[in-house]
Amino acid sequence: MVLGRIFGRGKSGKAGKGPAAPLTYAREKELARADDGELRVELAAREDIRPEILYYLAEDESREVRREIARNPKTPRQADKLLATDVDDRVRCDLAFKIGRLIPGVTERESTKLQNLTFEVLSILARDQLPRVRQVVAEEIRHAEHVPGAIIQDLAQDIELIVSAPILEYSVLLSDHDILEIVANSADSGVLSAISRRNNVSDMVCGAIVDSGDERAVAALLANTSAQIREETLDSLIDSAAEVTSWHEPMVRRPTLSNRAVRRIAEFVATSLLNILSQRHDLDEETAQAVVTAVKKRMDEGESGANEDDESEFERAEAARAAKLHNSGKLDDEAITGAAEMGRRAFILHALSLKAKVPVETVRAIMKTRCGKAITSLAWLADLSMHTATALQKHHAQISPQNLISARGGVDFPLAYEEMEWFVAYFDQ
Repeated sequence: MVLGRIFGRGKSGKAGKGPAAPLTYAREKELARADDGELRVELAAREDIRPEILYYLAEDESREVRREIARNPKTPRQADKLLATDVDDRVRCDLAFKIGRLIPGVTERESTKLQNLTFEVLSILARDQLPRVRQVVAEEIRHAEHVPGAIIQDLAQDIELIVSAPILEYSVLLSDHDILEIVANSADSGVLSAISRRNNVSDMVCGAIVDSGDERAVAALLANTSAQIREETLDSLIDSAAEVTSWHEPMVRRPTLSNRAVRRIAEFVATSLLNILSQRHDLDEETAQAVVTAVKKRMDEGESGANEDDESEFERAEAARAAKLHNSGKLDDEAITGAAEMGRRAFILHALSLKAKVPVETVRAIMKTRCGKAITSLAWLADLSMHTATALQKHHAQISPQNLISARGGVDFPLAYEEMEWFVAYFDQ
């Protein structure tokens, strides 16, 4: 039986050349019981099928049929609730992606009864035994403003960082009280770093992060230009920053630094960072002269590369750190994502060069484009996750949220392999 002769193209766009012919109720029931699994799959993908047929297909023996039902926006929520406990992981992932996408408009379009049922399905998925399902939920509702607090709290405190991080970093439904409690009860650097990246982190939360003493989280906080770090808090960090090189670059790039802070920072950062300090427009004459003097002193002492980042002592040190991690097999997603969050630009260049097996200058050229597709392609070539590709776009290239290349289904690379290969090859010439 030829599918196109029965269905046409239809809303699913899967077969035929014209609009789908309407089906009678009797015909829908006949096709739902057909032995041909492909027929049932295409029926399940249609959006003009009666709800009871979609509900019937939610218990189909074919996983592919149930996946189509899980993806179908017209599936009745009672059937979605049934699929929320499906034995197949992919069915539940597809459902999580769909429900997550529906959440932002759920209070505007649906009745109270349907809202409650939608949130019930979401709650089941948010407690799924598979971290990937919970991750998809968290990624999809991280910006939602109307979600039951219990669901947000559960996800924010999830033991898997891939689940908790999107909520901790983005959800406006977490209060400062909630966040301070999480900081007080967590020693996980990833958790603290996600909180450090929140928009407009309050001075109280900033203080708690600094008090935690977590190097990575503090670096992420310093790199967050919207973080409301009190001057006295920043002064305390400067007191202990000389030996913590991961804080140097984000500290130098803080949008607001007192002249006193600049003079103290100039005493210990590398020449390449002194050059950045010297270009600030908020320095008084005395401070500007102090920075120039510090640069001259370094040059007189024989520190090379004052005007060439790729030859600076700072970058050589970061390159050595990347090589050491690479040789020990520890230059992974976590290491690179953490470095991106902390603003360690030189480390990122050398880490991606090693992972992707391309010259540093190729990596530098790709990053300078601030092109989400090119950066995503480089991350793919480096055998990194899409989560890391997103972190590189956001934190290293500083691509705006609306221009980010986002994961497909919450976790997968959204570009075709051929397209990603082309982007990297274009620069690696």
